[in-house]
Amino acid sequence: MNPVDDLSAVLDSTGALVAGVSRWDAPTPCPEWTVRELVNHLVLGHRLFTAALSGAKGASLDPHAADALGDDPVAAYRDAVAGLLAAFRQPGALEQFVEVPAGTVPGIVAVHLRIVEELVHGWDLARATGQEAKFEDALVEREIAFSAAKLADLPPERSPFAPPVPVAEDAPPLDRLVALLGRSPS
Repeated sequence: MNPVDDLSAVLDSTGALVAGVSRWDAPTPCPEWTVRELVNHLVLGHRLFTAALSGAKGASLDPHAADALGDDPVAAYRDAVAGLLAAFRQPGALEQFVEVPAGTVPGIVAVHLRIVEELVHGWDLARATGQEAKFEDALVEREIAFSAAKLADLPPERSPFAPPVPVAEDAPPLDRLVALLGRSPS
């Protein structure tokens, strides 16, 4: 499977969740963020990776530092997604090295980082808004394997996630992914 196609599918599913938001001030599983701040964080992340793929420096991912959503959060999300996908589809994008918050990584790693970010925050958004996160299980399984391998490479003090949370081995893939990255799926 092409990871950019996986990213596109995940962005579509999260985009449906964003479009279904009725309460932008609702709390999320990220205790410091409302739904609006969570979506703002995603848009800032998409813009940062888009900039990185073109060799530019991205801005902060802190949703309290800048408002990337304006008066139409759904349109802002869609625009950021279009830019991100266009950047990852440029010839050589997956082979080049890019500077992202996790460090300097090959483009192929950067696309997986965005997929995982979108899966986990899509889960957060679904939980916060009472919607169902609809991500393909096989795609989530690929990102569990990616995340487990990459987390093993990080010193514990550099991990951007909370320690893994126990979860049943037969739990749905999305629950196992969020648990691996420190969220309690229960």
